[in-house]
Amino acid sequence: MTPDSGRAAEDRRASEDGPAPDNGRTPEDAQTPEDAQSSEDAQTPEDAQTPEDARVSVNAQATTERGGPASTTPDEPERAADADARADPEDRAEPASPPEPSGPPEPPEPPRVPARPQEPPLGAAAPERRAPNAGDRHPERATAASGARKKPAKPPEPRGGLLMGRPFGVPVYVAPSWFIVAALITWVFGGQLDRVLPGLGAARYLVALFFAVAFYASVLVHELAHTVAALRFKLPVRRIQLQFFGGVSEIEKESETPGREFVLAFVGPLLSLVLSGVFYLGMRAVDPGTVPGVLLAGLMISNLIVAVFNLLPGLPLDGGRMLRAVVWKITGKPMSGTVAAAWVGRALAISVLIGLPLLTQTGVLGKSAEDTGGMNTVTDALLAAILAAIIWTGAGNSLRMARLREHLPELRARTLTRRAVPVEAATPLSEALRRANEAGARALVVVDADGEPRALVREAAIVGVPEHRRPWVAVSSLAQDLTDGMRVSAELSGEELLDTLRATPATEYLVVEDDGAIYGVLSAADVERAFVKAMARPN
Repeated sequence: MTPDSGRAAEDRRASEDGPAPDNGRTPEDAQTPEDAQSSEDAQTPEDAQTPEDARVSVNAQATTERGGPASTTPDEPERAADADARADPEDRAEPASPPEPSGPPEPPEPPRVPARPQEPPLGAAAPERRAPNAGDRHPERATAASGARKKPAKPPEPRGGLLMGRPFGVPVYVAPSWFIVAALITWVFGGQLDRVLPGLGAARYLVALFFAVAFYASVLVHELAHTVAALRFKLPVRRIQLQFFGGVSEIEKESETPGREFVLAFVGPLLSLVLSGVFYLGMRAVDPGTVPGVLLAGLMISNLIVAVFNLLPGLPLDGGRMLRAVVWKITGKPMSGTVAAAWVGRALAISVLIGLPLLTQTGVLGKSAEDTGGMNTVTDALLAAILAAIIWTGAGNSLRMARLREHLPELRARTLTRRAVPVEAATPLSEALRRANEAGARALVVVDADGEPRALVREAAIVGVPEHRRPWVAVSSLAQDLTDGMRVSAELSGEELLDTLRATPATEYLVVEDDGAIYGVLSAADVERAFVKAMARPN
């Protein structure tokens, strides 16, 4: 052993809290396969800096995994000889004193995200965050041949069953539950036809199936009335879905005024009333004892029921939206109207649960007391329970959405943005992480020689690169090219922010000031967490 090696061993014993047996290790014993490879690569002057950068940039990670001071190379004597120089400003990345033998180091707190002080350093994300991105386990392999990542494919539009068409550009879906209801209507209406038109025989079920299809066509017309009104008011409609009990038009935005809200809700029941009148006139023109007469009578009654039921003043029914508009107009507060209509809707749900079976038992709905019993009683009770559950759930959802929209202005891009550091495309990942961790940043922006942002490095891609490969992986191989939709203003907030992110789905967005200066990077995961907190926050 040379004198220099002995001095290094003494310095190491004085500066480390680790056990004494490490003093007797030889460099060959201390080397791991990765360390040996790093030692061989460091023989040339050009490559000598890369392992050092790796040791500095992954200092926090190595401390967590090894339970002691970070060390990724076998150059123990040189590190011990340089222990006295740690107070020098150039060596800021080395800790002033050895960390504790176990537990992760306290990460630096990003100054622009005060609500997230416990986030781990960039590149040391928790394992559970990697699970949803199983395809990014080795992103450097996927991008080695093509360079920068391609723009992620836009997620498919939400589906709701079988696509039937796109009237007015809005997709119409038939949910699988519709087929259950269609079969139920065919069976019930077919039994009624057997008493009214006994000569049909088995063909009555074919007529009953036609009635079920015609009835849901009337429901589609009802929903198209809402859709046309929404498009007239410049409100986007995501889709129309025909489901178990009727249909629903998914309008993505709220009306701007109570007057528009009232009109938007009223046009559906109004058109159902118009259809009921049309079928009544058609019924008067044919013989009531024929198949067309029975079908027209059934469609007239069913559309009348749809109109009256939807006019009940409780959310989520159209009458509830009309009540909301009225209260909104009186109080000037949309939230007040929503709360009033939602609680009326819950009261309505309880009334349906209790009142519908009672009305059936008393014969008010057209059945005699002798005909109601046994299976019919169970069916009526089940139908009432399903209707009550739908109304109650819809009222609760309306309350939650109103609460969310009330808190949406609190979602601001400026407060949710992560601090970012600019790096050039050829910068090794280890060096980029070192700079980010020193600055307390949580994101990397790839810039060109003029400092203009060109791409963003995805956090999931960084986590997927093993630590021993980071000194040899350029950040450009993990970057996603910036598009116009991925640049968002730091002044965006609320629903405007959500609409901007929804227009260009991505995992990260570049946040810029009005003058184009880089403010930071906005993660879609951060927005989602803030969204969930807003939903759970009480009024």
